[in-house]
Amino acid sequence: MAAVIGAAALPSGSGPAGAEPGAIAGASVVTVPLHQGPVQTDHLGASKYLKDHPDAAPQGANDFGCKPSAEHPRPVVLAHGTDSSAYSDWAALSPQLKDAGFCVFALNYGGKAGKTSYGTEDIWASSAQVGEFVDQVLAATGAAQVDIVGFSQGASVTRYWINKLGGAPKVGQWVGVASPSYGGVMYGLVPVAYAAPFIFTVVEIATSTAAIQQAADSPYIKALNAGGDTVPGVRYTTLGSRVDEMIQPFDNIALKGAGATNLVLQNLCPDDLTGHFHMVYDPFVLRTVVNTLDPEHAVAPVCTPVQLGTGIKEVVEAAHS
Repeated sequence: MAAVIGAAALPSGSGPAGAEPGAIAGASVVTVPLHQGPVQTDHLGASKYLKDHPDAAPQGANDFGCKPSAEHPRPVVLAHGTDSSAYSDWAALSPQLKDAGFCVFALNYGGKAGKTSYGTEDIWASSAQVGEFVDQVLAATGAAQVDIVGFSQGASVTRYWINKLGGAPKVGQWVGVASPSYGGVMYGLVPVAYAAPFIFTVVEIATSTAAIQQAADSPYIKALNAGGDTVPGVRYTTLGSRVDEMIQPFDNIALKGAGATNLVLQNLCPDDLTGHFHMVYDPFVLRTVVNTLDPEHAVAPVCTPVQLGTGIKEVVEAAHS
């Protein structure tokens, strides 16, 4: 089963606390999946499993009886990307974190009623939803803080909550995988759309509200980084790829503020040409994330060649399966 933990219904022309005026109105569904699914090696495998198990949780996640150990005192909260879900993006990382001794939690945020995919609705509301979930995790586990790993949009909504909605005291470490820190050009459509704004409406029909809100120089991205892209007390790490298909220039992934470490996959493993979509299933990336969260027990990741474009076919098939 999946527990519905809340829904954000925004009146016209308003948003959550701290949101930009004029945030898109609407209802956004949030659930916590509880059915433990198997480990997956790509998005397509996860998508096929989700067809018959829509309430699937990544293995090891959402055990609200889990109590953090002295060795790993902060639970890890995982936030998925756009048009995805907790299981689709975290079916490989969650079990690794659980095996490493962490309590792990993952929500489905920003959903549309009647749909099975998440992270498609108003991103301002999704940022607030993440904070509500973290509060539930802290209450259940008795922990003082969490660590957060966000993929793509998940990196933005969690960082917005940390930096702008008062979440910083509740977070020890934030890790952004393929983080659109300064937005993306979305296959080159964004520069064209700024020249002809009606294109935003056309593109939105084919994608989602949340996708458009993450464009480079969008109001959300500007608000996210206004006054500095980090705040004191939180350790920030980005892990990006030079060949990210969605975030170009890839420098838009990096943070500029104090307390930020920016890792580039190809600087660590030159022959690994994983791009945006496959980052959450790339073994080198996953090991690097675990090491970042648990440096005292770090295991050197194995660098093996990965072909350019790996994972794109699976994502496309998953979207149409």
